[in-house]
Amino acid sequence: MPRYEFRCRECSTTFEVNRPMSASGDPAACPTGHTDTVKLLTTVGLAGDGSGSRGTPRAAAPAAAGGGCCGGGCCGG
Repeated sequence: MPRYEFRCRECSTTFEVNRPMSASGDPAACPTGHTDTVKLLTTVGLAGDGSGSRGTPRAAAPAAAGGGCCGGGCCGG
């Protein structure tokens, strides 16, 4: 079940609520009882190797050597 993060505008408490996606826009009360809350925008970052296996870290690409095609020696000269 997705987890959504909210912040209370009255006491600045940040809290999480587990709920179905169909209820993602519903208001959520602060754990201390306040009702003036706002849903925070959260991002999820997953890196993969493109093979379909999720969560596998992707190795960083090596830095290019030289300065373009001819600077990198690919022009045969």
